Amino acid sequence: MLKQPIVLESKIIIRNAVETDCDDIMRLINELAIFEKAPEQVRINSETLKRDGFGEHPLYSCLVAEDPTCSPSRVVGMCLMFNVYSTWEGKSLHLEDLYVEIDYRQRGIGKAFFSTTYQIAIDTNCARLNFNVLDWNTVALDFYKSKGAIDLTEKEGWHGLRVTRDEMINQLNKNK
Repeated sequence: MLKQPIVLESKIIIRNAVETDCDDIMRLINELAIFEKAPEQVRINSETLKRDGFGEHPLYSCLVAEDPTCSPSRVVGMCLMFNVYSTWEGKSLHLEDLYVEIDYRQRGIGKAFFSTTYQIAIDTNCARLNFNVLDWNTVALDFYKSKGAIDLTEKEGWHGLRVTRDEMINQLNKNK
């Protein structure tokens, strides 16, 4: 993670999340889910974030963007990531979510999150950075492509697939 906080020209501070940020991170996750037209799919809460990110064996790490000019200071963005493993390339980093509140966009926060994520991946010897973008989110697609990302569906034909917990249980019950 970050060795020290980064202060942007706009006075916004990019720093490592701490456990007390979990309520704000959860608020931002819910805002992102609304933006992505899927608020009903969020099934975690701030207690889940605390348990999974700040326990003995954290499952994720997170950066936050904080506006210290608000009273009290306000978390206005988050960038949540975790390590994964590629059988072809080894240790990799997965960027799960990068979100900045609407009123704080176009201030360099997303760019700072992304370049910081690159630095974290390089510093921790990751072979690559993986993430997903909805096909209709052309603003995000264009931004990520401008930062060197390639669309694996376009270039290599890879499709991201998912099996939900309920479907896994359903499939296991079919096989009994």
